[in-house]
Amino acid sequence: MIRLYGFIDGGLRALHLEPGGEATGSEWDAVSWIDLLDPEPDEKAWVERVWGIDIPSRSEMRELEASSRCHQEAESLHLLTAFVVTDPGPARTVDVWFNLHKGRLFTVRPEKLSPFRLFRLRAQSQPEEVSEPIDIPLGIVEAEIDVLSDVLEAAYARLERVSRAVLTEGARDLEDLLEKLAAEEDLQGKTRLVLLDLRRSLTFLLRHVVGSTPRANVIKGTLRDIESLTSHSGFVFEKIKFLMDATMGFINLEQNKIIKIFSIAAVVFLPPTLVASIYGMNFRVLPELGWAYGYPFALVLMLLSGIAPYWIFKRKGWL
Repeated sequence: MIRLYGFIDGGLRALHLEPGGEATGSEWDAVSWIDLLDPEPDEKAWVERVWGIDIPSRSEMRELEASSRCHQEAESLHLLTAFVVTDPGPARTVDVWFNLHKGRLFTVRPEKLSPFRLFRLRAQSQPEEVSEPIDIPLGIVEAEIDVLSDVLEAAYARLERVSRAVLTEGARDLEDLLEKLAAEEDLQGKTRLVLLDLRRSLTFLLRHVVGSTPRANVIKGTLRDIESLTSHSGFVFEKIKFLMDATMGFINLEQNKIIKIFSIAAVVFLPPTLVASIYGMNFRVLPELGWAYGYPFALVLMLLSGIAPYWIFKRKGWL
């Protein structure tokens, strides 16, 4: 899918042009942002033919090295930035390609992302904030920062519920809680990865593109927000680590209790087993063999030898 936008009447507006044909005429000159959403091969070929730009495929974007994610060419500025997606399914990261080429912005994204929608809504309500193509990636990154902030707040709220469940004995499923903590740890790892990637992209923009003080201030403010969220994410990481250690500790305690029961049972039944083994020996001369009370005597002896260890353990507080 191809979406076209331009700066009309002092704001960013969607252009109702039909991609795929000859892009000639004055209305095409107003195109400032070409947004490709999971583009088909023919759509990529059309954009490359009309504007003379190479559009990377999804596999090409994945294969880019870290040092090549932000670079500048003669007439183009390339940015490959990661975004986090939390719904639907488990958390994952997707790469979005930005290219400022001859006064136009080209973006390639594999799926719908909430920061793009948030940016378009803000551009409609605050048109003065978006006046040039460079303002578009800055606005999208700001929207992603807001999304990440919501992700961290929601994660902390979930951890509070997990914390109460972990510390409430008798009302917890430790294995289920451990799975939830593992999912939260994975989400926080991806969030930190995206924050580091956004910081690298903004630092690159600050160094190569920004010429006006207001725009530089916007980038510096966004970088401060990233630093704040990175610290917040570190705090959430520590809480996850504590809860995982606590959960594993409780699991070990539960396992130790089970092993303790089996150990005590083995010790309790060991003396009666010894008595039964002695009187089960097939020797011709066995003093109690001909005794009329030998059988009940052996039973009583086995009973007392089993009760004695239990009474000792109970007295010492081991049970």
